[in-house]
Amino acid sequence: MLLRNLTLSLLAASALSACTLAPKTVRPALPVAESWPIAAANTGTASAADLAWRDVFIDPRLQGVIDLALTNNRDLRVAVLNIEQSRAQYRIQRAALVPAVDATGTATRGRSSSAQVIAGGDRSVEVYTANLGISAWEVDLFGRVRSLSNAALQNYLAVRETSRSVQVSLIAQTASAWLNLAADEDLLALSQETLRTRQETMGLIQRRFEAGAISQLEVAQAQTLIEAARSDVATAQALVEQDKNALRLVVGADVPGDLLPAGGLVTAQILRDLPAGLPSDVLTRRPDVLAAEHQLAASNANIGAARAAFFPSISLTASTGVASNSLSSLFDSGNGAWTFVPRINLPIFAGGANVANLDSAKAGRDIAVANYEKAVQTAFREVSDGLAVQSTIAERVGSQERLVAAANDTVRLSQARYGAGIDSSLSVLDAQRTLYTSQKTLIVARLARETNLATLYKALGGGAPAAR
Repeated sequence: MLLRNLTLSLLAASALSACTLAPKTVRPALPVAESWPIAAANTGTASAADLAWRDVFIDPRLQGVIDLALTNNRDLRVAVLNIEQSRAQYRIQRAALVPAVDATGTATRGRSSSAQVIAGGDRSVEVYTANLGISAWEVDLFGRVRSLSNAALQNYLAVRETSRSVQVSLIAQTASAWLNLAADEDLLALSQETLRTRQETMGLIQRRFEAGAISQLEVAQAQTLIEAARSDVATAQALVEQDKNALRLVVGADVPGDLLPAGGLVTAQILRDLPAGLPSDVLTRRPDVLAAEHQLAASNANIGAARAAFFPSISLTASTGVASNSLSSLFDSGNGAWTFVPRINLPIFAGGANVANLDSAKAGRDIAVANYEKAVQTAFREVSDGLAVQSTIAERVGSQERLVAAANDTVRLSQARYGAGIDSSLSVLDAQRTLYTSQKTLIVARLARETNLATLYKALGGGAPAAR
């Protein structure tokens, strides 16, 4: 009965001490403009963060690869395990808010000296006890324990947001690796086709040389282009294999052949119109910005704990139970025993340690504010960069496609004029060189268009479910 009443009293004291000395966390003003430097093609208040990644990366092969990455990637696995570890640490800290009740039992047997007992008396000593009690529980009058618990909670929430950020980055990284492989496969196919075409041209030039119609110089120039194309084929083959290795590392497992790119970049299905939304909405929803905000709240809680150290602290130890010299009579009437030990600690002089702890906590809060503002500025820059590319990439790709078409016409006309004996082989070789260069540049432009969609989706905070 005594322990029950005592426990109820302690719980009531804990409820009365629910306040803390921590400053209120206020989200800092966004240190960026209220609108993007370049407006998105898809305007409105909606954001790509509202779109599931399957709605953006529509290609079934790419979806399968991203699924594999979300299951097998080791970085994401570590991030998820960090959540579990942080949650456990918060539960440990939160447990200090309530008293811990322990049951103990002891048995002591000993032998006294003859000088300590009456002559002829029993020198054997036996003591048996059974107790239920609370050990050194701090009554949180000034919120020190509660502030530490709040700090642990905010750290846990920050780790959870960091895990979401890792997932967002993983999706974009996987898509980029898959698209790089598709682009290099296009480059390999182009290099092989160019080598074949140049070898055919070399055959025609060689026959004309043997007939005495052209000089050895034209043969040497044609051979130079053949060897350059052969070198490009070897380089492209190595790039394709390296891309497969990179994709395998990102995914964390072997990628089945039916999930690898097929048909090149032109067949990749990715949502073109990604809504950018408003900076005030996008930047405060990104997982990395939310993690920085939780870290700021944790630093404020640390200030509360440092302030509480200047005030008295009270800890209570209490127990109730039974004690007897005989185990058989341990629970007999009259063997009850109890203790109640309140302890108060009043800080008087600590060599400036408490002041230094508070100064350190305030500096930590200022660092957290700076980190939050830097996270916002970084996010704003990433979105702005993505929108800058998006605003011009269609014109860039279209212009390059028209350049390739014109270069194709030039090659066709040059070959016709060369066949008719009007021009030398130099015009044909030069036209083929221009066409090859423009085709490679077109592949680069298409890759930039597709990877920009992946990076812009990441910058807008898409790719992970909102934390609950």
